[in-house]
Amino acid sequence: MGKPTGFMEYSRQERDYKPVEERIKHYEEFVIPLSDQEVSTQGARCMDCGIPFCHQGCPVNNIIPDWNDLVWKGEWERAIVVLHSTNNFPEFTGRICPAPCQEACTLNIDGEPVTIKTIECAIVDKAWENDWIRPLPAEHKTGRKVAVVGSGPAGMSCAQQLGRAGHDVTLFEKNDRIGGLLRYGIPDFKMDKRYIDRRVEQMEAEGVTFRPDTHIGADISTQQLMNDFDAIALTGGSEQSRDLPVPGRDLEGVYFAMQFLPQQNKREAGDSVPADLSVMATDKHVIVIGGGDTGSDCIGTSIRQGCKSVTQLEILPQPPEQENKALTWPDWPNKMRTSSSQEEGAKRDWSVATKAFIGENGKLRKIRCVRVEWVKDEQGAWQMNESEGSEFELEADLVLLAMGFVHPVQEGMLNDLGVAYDDRGNVKGDTEGTDAYRTSIDKVFAAGDMRRGQSLVVWAIREGRQCARAVDEFLMGSSELPR
Repeated sequence: MGKPTGFMEYSRQERDYKPVEERIKHYEEFVIPLSDQEVSTQGARCMDCGIPFCHQGCPVNNIIPDWNDLVWKGEWERAIVVLHSTNNFPEFTGRICPAPCQEACTLNIDGEPVTIKTIECAIVDKAWENDWIRPLPAEHKTGRKVAVVGSGPAGMSCAQQLGRAGHDVTLFEKNDRIGGLLRYGIPDFKMDKRYIDRRVEQMEAEGVTFRPDTHIGADISTQQLMNDFDAIALTGGSEQSRDLPVPGRDLEGVYFAMQFLPQQNKREAGDSVPADLSVMATDKHVIVIGGGDTGSDCIGTSIRQGCKSVTQLEILPQPPEQENKALTWPDWPNKMRTSSSQEEGAKRDWSVATKAFIGENGKLRKIRCVRVEWVKDEQGAWQMNESEGSEFELEADLVLLAMGFVHPVQEGMLNDLGVAYDDRGNVKGDTEGTDAYRTSIDKVFAAGDMRRGQSLVVWAIREGRQCARAVDEFLMGSSELPR
């Protein structure tokens, strides 16, 4: 906790953004951090609530009251030690996590939670500035070899933990740079990629070997992987995008979000995108289908590319402006949220289903939509009904499908290995007991979105850490790695 009476004495203060007209001209981060004193004061607001529900809200179980208290007391170096004890990469979550911990904060009962995410980010940024974050190589090597396949947050956290346990870890990535969707999915204006690069440098100094541009199942066979390593952790994410099979889907101008977003990441990294493959929003009327974070990222990127307009469509009803805390707290509530990208100039519409894409000479020109209503059937399940006579059309030169991901790509590595899938198409594996994170194949483990399904970065870090412990126990009979 911070100051016992701090929550009564100090007002809640959050980080601010640079003006819209300024930030949409570039792809750099635009959050304005608080001063050290302001962050310290926010730490003081952490009350003696008795039961810290923020622990429950945080998937990695961050020891939030402890580092709030340390920041309040000015003990920043101790704070990063506590923060790192549960989270390998707080600079990632401090920027792109939706902060379920704040929704679970006891002070959120009155709508004024502690600014946990801001404090977390301030701690790790200050730690890097002061050279408090250094490699932690293992004192002794085990002689065991582990392959981690997929270098997103699950793979990076799994590899770092296993490397620190003394194993010889090789992290494989099919793309040309490490980071998974952190690298080629999250826009640079939300998270600068240098934060990934310096963690890669730290992990290399700890003994982790990185193999980018290596596609398992293509460049290296799964059988070779099984022969060369004592254990394998599959952390490749959930990359099979949800499609929209309506008339006109094959028109030029209709793309998945993940055909669009990575290209801008590559441009920002100094790479060129072939003209015949380039997808740009410049001077186009853009429709983003899907109301989540990926859709929001498409909006911010389209605006920076100079689109004529951008409209975001969501098939679900518009959420309430304010949740009923008596029913939802401390769980994550369904309520109206507006992202920084959405406030930059997007139009938003709810309860809209797309019926067809309309084109001329093979190119997209419009989309046909219909209003829908959501009602409960006799069993209490929600059903979607189209509203009669509600069809309408929108001008569209570019449609970006951002409706989420259904499961990992099964063709190639996963099918070659022969792992079992759950009923949603994810790699089957439990998280508890002696078989935690194990797949149906001996010595093969799975973690992150590949096992769990589409989720948050913070959940990926949790699963990567827990999978590392399971692999260590499998190899050594016991493990001292935290779970």
